[in-house]
Amino acid sequence: MVKTPHPYMTLSVGARAGLTGVVKALSKEVAADNVTINNLLPERFDTDRQRQMAELAMAARGISWDEARAEQAASIAAGRLGEPHELGDACAYLCSAQAGYVSGQNLQLDGGSYGGIF
Repeated sequence: MVKTPHPYMTLSVGARAGLTGVVKALSKEVAADNVTINNLLPERFDTDRQRQMAELAMAARGISWDEARAEQAASIAAGRLGEPHELGDACAYLCSAQAGYVSGQNLQLDGGSYGGIF
């Protein structure tokens, strides 16, 4: 399932759906060779990019740093941005032997924001 991209993301919904379909098809072809392919689908994480977006909001709308950051966090179900290590940990898991039977999947890393069930 492809979620609706954030307005500042550059890939269209169609491109994301296509990429997801290709990954799923490819994962089935290589699974017998013990190769796994999965998608990590992150929401916003606390990175330089999100700090830049907060600064742009401050300049455009005349709000404070705390207000800009609070708005970012409020738009996510968990009420916070993801921590970069959380994305790294998820990636490390999917690359580990423990995830050897997980293939062709989309892992939402979005603080519970995605509204779909699949």
